[in-house]
Amino acid sequence: MAAPLPLVFLLMIHGVCSQWGGWGVSYSPSHICALKDSTVIMRCTYTYPTGYQIMKVFWTKTLVIDHGEFPDLSNDPEYSQRLQYLGDKQQNCTVRLSHVTLKDSHMYYFRFITDKDKWTGYPGVTLNVTDLQVESPERVTEGDSVSLTCKSSCALTDRATFIWYRNSQPLTERRDRNNELLLQSVRREDSGRYSCAVDGHTHVSPDVQLNVMYSPRSVSVSISPSGVIVEGDSVTLNCISDSNPPAEIRWFKGGTIVGSGRIFNISKISSEDSGEYKCKSINKHGEKYSDAVTLNVMYPPRSVSVSIIQSGQIWLGDSVTLNCTSDSNPPALNFSWFKENETSAVGSGQSFSALQSGRFYCQAHNQHGSQRSDAVTVTVGRTAGWLVWLGITVACVGIFIIIIIVLYKIQKKRINCRSAIHEYENDPRTDPSEGTYTSLELNTRSSDLYNTLTTVQPRPAVHQSGSSEYENVSPHSNTPR
Repeated sequence: MAAPLPLVFLLMIHGVCSQWGGWGVSYSPSHICALKDSTVIMRCTYTYPTGYQIMKVFWTKTLVIDHGEFPDLSNDPEYSQRLQYLGDKQQNCTVRLSHVTLKDSHMYYFRFITDKDKWTGYPGVTLNVTDLQVESPERVTEGDSVSLTCKSSCALTDRATFIWYRNSQPLTERRDRNNELLLQSVRREDSGRYSCAVDGHTHVSPDVQLNVMYSPRSVSVSISPSGVIVEGDSVTLNCISDSNPPAEIRWFKGGTIVGSGRIFNISKISSEDSGEYKCKSINKHGEKYSDAVTLNVMYPPRSVSVSIIQSGQIWLGDSVTLNCTSDSNPPALNFSWFKENETSAVGSGQSFSALQSGRFYCQAHNQHGSQRSDAVTVTVGRTAGWLVWLGITVACVGIFIIIIIVLYKIQKKRINCRSAIHEYENDPRTDPSEGTYTSLELNTRSSDLYNTLTTVQPRPAVHQSGSSEYENVSPHSNTPR
């Protein structure tokens, strides 16, 4: 049963007044600030009058009587395993309390009972149990100076050396000042979870997140699928950006914005989607472009067509060159040529020589497919070819006939010349003293016409009426008239 309140009051008054009569309890220190989970030693000494005999000593934390006496902490289940009395029954009343918790914050009293009286040391020793808290700014910008503080609700009684952790790992560089951690010119690598502890104690403060803001950097683009992309596939572009806060993403093809968001999807991709892509990361601290990546879309041949190389009239015996072109990626390297209504190929290669009339088409191939062209008509002329050969033949015969005629006339003229000379030489009227042709150097003439001439004596006039055939020939003339 609890003692009446006046009795408690009288006991307290009795304890205070009796200190001058040899009774007393002294605590050193009288105020203790202990770290959570640590061990606390409450040192104390006590005195009592000579001739008294100590019957019982114990510690209590309340001055309310329970069952005729103050509660003994050693009988309290919350303390029985943690409280150890280190004193004696003469003067020393020191006690040790281990693994203190925040609930252990209280005022504790030492009480002893003699064979003649009882005594409680009042006021007792005040115990404050504190934990640790890291005080940090929520957000800092790269390059700022930052101070983190390891705080407790009271000033620790024991001299404390603080230890700092980042992401549960001890910081190897000691940058602390008392209970502060200084981060000068903070970097993005300084972001993380920070906690603190006191050297020699197991208690560690809760983590506090340090958030370092910085502009986008190390910004890149990945393409999925990463292999060959064929027209009709679905393609995903992913922009990987390192920034804080997270950046806004914009997508560019060349210099044109084509989308936004970290992921850019292209469903049923076409050849028009080929090109260079890059992303741009933007936050309030800056912006940055990624390197460009090339999206190369493969597709089978299309727009296959045939062109005729020659122009104008095609003669019989000529070949007509046809050329096959197509739009494909990769470029078509295999071409097959067909004559319409025939199943077997008549040629291969990008160019084909047609030797006969007909309708021809080509088929272009690459590893992604094939396509055929429309047929074109090739006409090789027959009549015009015979006319050409006939004309050539007639021309050759004409030239041959002209040569024969010329040769005939030359020969005939030679014969006439010789006959005239012979008549002249045998004419009795010719005066041998007249050297009509004496002055001719006949052997120096190159023409065969003059090789037949000989030097003769001139004759008198040949006929009375009319002239001789050589009458008007000059003595120095080379050509007979």
